[in-house]
Amino acid sequence: MRVVVTDAEVTLADVLSLRLSVGEPLAGGAELVLRHRATAVERRAVLGGVGAEVRGATLALSLAPLTLGPGRWDVYLKQNGSRTRLRSIDPGFSLDHLDTYALSRRALAYRAYRTRNGFLALKIDEAEPAAEVRAVWFREGRFEVTGLLAFTGLDDDEARHEARLALRRSGPDAELSAVATVQGVRFHAALSLCDVLAAAPEEKGTWEPSLEVDGLATPLRLSSRLDDVDGKHRRLHYPATEIDGVPIRPRYTADDELRIEVGG
Repeated sequence: MRVVVTDAEVTLADVLSLRLSVGEPLAGGAELVLRHRATAVERRAVLGGVGAEVRGATLALSLAPLTLGPGRWDVYLKQNGSRTRLRSIDPGFSLDHLDTYALSRRALAYRAYRTRNGFLALKIDEAEPAAEVRAVWFREGRFEVTGLLAFTGLDDDEARHEARLALRRSGPDAELSAVATVQGVRFHAALSLCDVLAAAPEEKGTWEPSLEVDGLATPLRLSSRLDDVDGKHRRLHYPATEIDGVPIRPRYTADDELRIEVGG
């Protein structure tokens, strides 16, 4: 039977909303099966049962009761004894929706997406509060970064919050900081690269930036995960700048956290 997903989205209430193009009505007792790509663990939901309903070619499935863990989950439709992996022609998700989704404090963040070979899948991450990077650059001898506070529960309003940008490195240990601007959930921070060099002269190393915001219990890691670019350490390369002959460049780690590399 031909079934194609034409629209897929996880709502703010963590409900998987699907619009389907179906060749014929779904059979009674049809199930949606989610299979964890790494462990092969499966979760099932009977369509029309508790937490799921089918109206024509529209399906809504509450994800929280399924106890899905972090990772990537492939989606299948099972009916009449056979199981078919759901194909998707949904061109992608809305970055504005992802920003709005990240305003709430959550334990897990769910995202529906189309795989490279055209199937529906879910990506689930632990939703720790973070400073989501939107832009980073070096100019006039400074490191500057702007972005969005994600999963903190702060309101997207005009309220200002005291904050500072901190840079830390180990081996040998060094630390410096500068005042940052946080308005609502938007932040901007800048720090002199000369100060970075002065904090650990003649020492190569990698600095870890974080944003400390009054009212939040722990510093926020600077990362970039609320988009469709996975593996930024391979795909996104910033040009280096030189301060007193020492090359300095931003880079991302394998888990998409921002770092400042000095002398590398």
